[in-house]
Amino acid sequence: MKPKIKLAEAPIVGGAVMALYEHDGSFSMSVNGQELMHSEACASERLMGSLGIERVPLDEIPRILIGGLGLGFTLRSVIDAVGPDALIDVAELVPEVIEWNKTFLKDLNGELIDNAGVDVFVDDVVDVIKKAKALYDTIIVDVDNGPFAMVADSNVSLYSNTGLKRIWGALKPEGRAVFWSAKQDVSFEQRLKRVGFKVQAVPAKVHARAKRAAYMLYVADRRIGTAGDEEEPVEYVVT
Repeated sequence: MKPKIKLAEAPIVGGAVMALYEHDGSFSMSVNGQELMHSEACASERLMGSLGIERVPLDEIPRILIGGLGLGFTLRSVIDAVGPDALIDVAELVPEVIEWNKTFLKDLNGELIDNAGVDVFVDDVVDVIKKAKALYDTIIVDVDNGPFAMVADSNVSLYSNTGLKRIWGALKPEGRAVFWSAKQDVSFEQRLKRVGFKVQAVPAKVHARAKRAAYMLYVADRRIGTAGDEEEPVEYVVT
């Protein structure tokens, strides 16, 4: 059996340590020994990207924000869907993650950082959203462990009422936000609705061959009109 090799590690907020591992051609990132993501378990990240651009007007140049670079699978799915002309901002809190993508992970998804329309930068996505006013067609939030913080307690603010209102304001009038969550979170779904989003909870598999879903994606659409108005829901089926 081939050994699991630690390629690099970096201190992060709160005194935790993030590490990058390689095992038999696969890659993973862990925080204090707890696995956060794995290259063989990327189905939910790919689904996030495809759901995020469903409503994007492709006859225009879309503007998309991705919170969290990770192993780059969400970025890849967005590029695959919208093509090379989209403007994609990727805010990554841990600078070493960007460096790892440029080096160790270059043959995985790291080469995408060099695409002309892609801007990957070190910043807290919370701060990026605060500055954006009706700027983005889509905001994809793949930060930490979802509403349940694992990397940094400060990430909780992103999923608070105030954070969700800021996301609402950063979206164009008919924009969409997609949130990754490690599990179902009914209270988070209710917060999204109170802000005024039309919400769909979409089950997501760990990997394409999985028999059942393990994660939950929350698709939140901003609509023109009165916040909270009901409309016919869209049914998503996990295949």
